[in-house]
Amino acid sequence: MKNTLLLNRYRKQAVTWVALPTVIAAGWIYPPAGFLLLICMIGAVGLSFFSGRSWCDWMCPRGAFYDIFFQKPGKGKPVPTWFRSPKLRYFMLGFIFVVLGSQLYFSWGNLDGMGMSFVRLLTMTTLVGIVTALLVHPRSWCHICPMGTLASLFGKGKKPLHISDKCTSCNLCTQACPMGLTPHEGKEAGFLTDPDCIKCGSCTVTCNRNALYFTQRAPKTDHQEKTKTRCT
Repeated sequence: MKNTLLLNRYRKQAVTWVALPTVIAAGWIYPPAGFLLLICMIGAVGLSFFSGRSWCDWMCPRGAFYDIFFQKPGKGKPVPTWFRSPKLRYFMLGFIFVVLGSQLYFSWGNLDGMGMSFVRLLTMTTLVGIVTALLVHPRSWCHICPMGTLASLFGKGKKPLHISDKCTSCNLCTQACPMGLTPHEGKEAGFLTDPDCIKCGSCTVTCNRNALYFTQRAPKTDHQEKTKTRCT
């Protein structure tokens, strides 16, 4: 079951990441294709009201792209604190909206011009994401992504990752987390309080003690399953 979850996630990402270079390439040829970026913008924020940043798991083409081409399984590391600072995140949120808004304003009524505004934004932010993926962390951009920031704000507390007292803070969850989070630090609270969790489940299948889960009830261990089978 553990391998199945990760394999299914990889298969989904193997499909969605293709949309990133496809839209960028198509946009430079046919600018109105840039409007497809609105799907990600609306999807990321809209879904956050129900399940937090779950859109950023495999549905976001850019997130899938960074995971497939830059993540190294088992080599996860936390994202530097300065890179996740609220000041930097809100600066990026305001900066991107000002840049996009001004371009849309000056090209309003011209579909090609408006579409190109989205194409330029997608191209430049993707390049920035690739550079930071190489220098800082594979999913660096996801921590300063304007839509990700909004999704974290609106989705805070939605579908939290529960942490049972069986957690030994072995750090395996951090190594498995594509966002570079440290789930085990929420052991005392009983759940992960970091709103940047993308609900991918990588940590839950890596935990050897079944201490992490997204459901309200902890999953049964292999021993419990065998005991139940014998009793029935």
